[in-house]
Amino acid sequence: MIRRFFGTAALVAVLAIPSLALAQGVPGGIERGARDGERAAGPVGAVVGGVVGGVVGGVAGVLGVDERPRFRSYVVEQRRPSYQYREDVRVGVVLPEDGVTYYDVPQEYGVREHRYTVVNGRTVLVEPRTRRIVEIVE
Repeated sequence: MIRRFFGTAALVAVLAIPSLALAQGVPGGIERGARDGERAAGPVGAVVGGVVGGVVGGVAGVLGVDERPRFRSYVVEQRRPSYQYREDVRVGVVLPEDGVTYYDVPQEYGVREHRYTVVNGRTVLVEPRTRRIVEIVE
């Protein structure tokens, strides 16, 4: 039974990783991994696929690894003003409702659900409804 479980888990991981590489962040990776895993190996596959998807999505972030330098250059060229924030700028921080200007991410970067802004000279991606920082683009 245990051998079968690990065999199934390994199969799901091998099948799911290529499609998970396109996942956007941890939540997107978990959802897509669970969906792909369940299709490949049922309920066990959904659990394993969700875990693998979350890891892959977390590593890739919202912006793909290859897109970060290009996007950072784009933001620098735009010369957006920087909002001065008194707290640490880190993932999970909710920015104030007033004073921060959010900008659309151009379609070519593949980010649809998030906006960007510049805080303390650092480019950040933000979930627009909650104003929560989801990624710092370095």
